[in-house]
Amino acid sequence: MRLALCGWGCSMSLAYRPARADDLAATDALVVDSINELTVRHGFGPMAATSPPNFQLFSLEDDPGGLWVAEAGGDIVGFAWSWACGDIWFLAQLFVDPGRQGHGIGNTLLERTMEHARRSGAAHKALITFTFNRVSQGLYMRHGLFPKTPIYLLSAARERVTKALPQPRLRAVEMDGSAATMKKLVEIDVRALGVSREKHHRYLRADPSTTGVFFLAGSDAVGYGYLSASGHIGPLAVTRPDILRDAFATALLVAADRSAEKVSAFLPGTCQSALGLAVDQGMRITFPMLLMASPGFGDWTQYLPRNPGFM
Repeated sequence: MRLALCGWGCSMSLAYRPARADDLAATDALVVDSINELTVRHGFGPMAATSPPNFQLFSLEDDPGGLWVAEAGGDIVGFAWSWACGDIWFLAQLFVDPGRQGHGIGNTLLERTMEHARRSGAAHKALITFTFNRVSQGLYMRHGLFPKTPIYLLSAARERVTKALPQPRLRAVEMDGSAATMKKLVEIDVRALGVSREKHHRYLRADPSTTGVFFLAGSDAVGYGYLSASGHIGPLAVTRPDILRDAFATALLVAADRSAEKVSAFLPGTCQSALGLAVDQGMRITFPMLLMASPGFGDWTQYLPRNPGFM
């Protein structure tokens, strides 16, 4: 699809097309520039850095209908990326070049991804956005996604986090690659989220920089968590809200045993026990975000997301 984009006396051809693998380095640069322009403008300083678009490539290979680009004069000026897994459709990224905003590019890209949502047949739609991004929140609400809960990125030095950390009642055991492990992960997700994320577990378990663990009460696996080499915790899910604090405490201990300088996690405002523990252990809010979802989804009391793109 091609449109004329006009402004301040100039015009150019604007095209929307499905993303390709060789677009993903350029879209990552666009996303980083867009995030940093926004966070600097709101007083947070630059927050994003380029990284290999591994999950984007995974999503493209798994379901290419969820990734779209907008081009003007041969340059990528907008990018939208959504994925579907079971009954969840999730908008991972929607960004427009700061110099091209206000021309309807974001709305057109969102319409493309909403068509992906319709084709997926997912019962629930969700996304995580910046708390202070009022324009985008209005756009999402017009498409049926409404604010559910704040999500805070918290972090602290590893030594600070483990000082006087209460001994958790759960123990961590590293996952293996068996079919039984995948079955257990699916069971936990269904109890925590109401849906399965089997293919995303396959992605995480194949990532050499990520370690997955089960949280055991006796011999029963009552939750799982993933830990990145950087010290980041998530996703993390448990079978009951009352064991979330112990699962998070166990994850903090596992993270502290690794070599990363800092420990971090995204904690929903509904997960009060985990938030209270994080603050008690010296973790501080570095960035505020917001979960938006269609009605009936997103009451997270048993789940900590990995990041705004993965969920």
